Amino acid sequence: MLLLAAAQGSSANVTGDELDAAAAALQSRVIVWRRDFHLHPELGNREIRTSARVAEHLRELGLEVRTGMAHTGVVAVVEGALPGPTLLLRADMDALPITEKTDVPFRSTATGEFRGQTVGVMHACGHDAHTAILMGVAEALVRFRDRLPGRVLLVFQPAEEGAPEGERGGAPLMLDEGLLAIAQPDAAFALHVGSMLNTGQVMLRPGPLMAGSDFFRILVTGRQSHGARPWKGIDPIVVAAEIVSALQTIVSRQLDITDLPAVVTVGAINGGVRHNIIPDTVEMLGTIRTFSDASRQDVIERMRRTTSNVAAASGATATLEFMPVRNPPVVNDPALTERVTRSLKRALGDNAVGTSPPLTVGEDFAHIARAVPSVYWFVGVTPAGTDPDQAPDNHSESFFVDEAGIQVGLRSLLHVAVDFLQAGRGQ
Repeated sequence: MLLLAAAQGSSANVTGDELDAAAAALQSRVIVWRRDFHLHPELGNREIRTSARVAEHLRELGLEVRTGMAHTGVVAVVEGALPGPTLLLRADMDALPITEKTDVPFRSTATGEFRGQTVGVMHACGHDAHTAILMGVAEALVRFRDRLPGRVLLVFQPAEEGAPEGERGGAPLMLDEGLLAIAQPDAAFALHVGSMLNTGQVMLRPGPLMAGSDFFRILVTGRQSHGARPWKGIDPIVVAAEIVSALQTIVSRQLDITDLPAVVTVGAINGGVRHNIIPDTVEMLGTIRTFSDASRQDVIERMRRTTSNVAAASGATATLEFMPVRNPPVVNDPALTERVTRSLKRALGDNAVGTSPPLTVGEDFAHIARAVPSVYWFVGVTPAGTDPDQAPDNHSESFFVDEAGIQVGLRSLLHVAVDFLQAGRGQ
């Protein structure tokens, strides 16, 4: 692969026009990379092909590449020729256990194993776009490194959607394995494509941007009996249904959501194998979303009381447990967000940059943001003329990325990164 021609030995700042020209030159290849990743999605901690393609590209750029971090993570450092700050840029690589139903020619037909079942696998959250964008940014930074101050730590992260049961992964494991010791960053940036915005639009906010996310499991235990004689047993399916309904009152009737929003969702219920057998147990899986540690603890205590008491009223028992690794809220550093907002407006125009409301989605980039001043923003990928409220959401089997939005993401990350580095040398 031929690299873009390297700039030679000038101390002059890299201009916005130069960055735009570099992004335009990379556009078609970034799209090709994204389509390849979309056609070959891989679940968390299983991104073997994806990480190999990323590592190959970075080596072709002449970078020293570290692989195998947090199982399949890939890390490299672009060294600028001038003294300056250190910046971390992160892209996530994993896909979701979803069978794709879009009609794009590169639609995924891949399968994988999830919780002991064979499932379809799809890039239903846009991580294929994030990976391709950061590959493009890496190439552009290498092109300009003879004029860039500081250095950039490129992080291609696995398992943002969560590691398989019984495994660790994602940002927490990368941090534990010494990510920040490779090149101690002064700041960290990441972006996410989203259906909630039209192509050409980006949004961010200072302070809490995304909720903390916890994942829970409730096991309801009753007593098995024949379906024709339910009075001989204790039906955990009925109890589970009552618990689901009762949990919803925590948000709708018990919390002051004018202060901070919260969400309690049961996303899976498993129990029983036959139409006329009442089972012993029912398992429920779900998530809570909160914006502060105090709110989180309050919700958890109310859940424990609700599940236990509802089950006891029917003679059943219910245990509530939370997965050991949680995502705290994603909090954008206020001062750094101001700087990033100015960069985004210079790159994309004032009208393209909006203020995000607090979002109840979660992100394990939060672990990095707790360790390093950080900014995270969203890039629209719903085609112009389409109401984002009517577009298939991220995590949908019909999630669609308008590829023009990928170029917006590439330009936004490239401008923000270079602006930060050049400002850090006092020019």
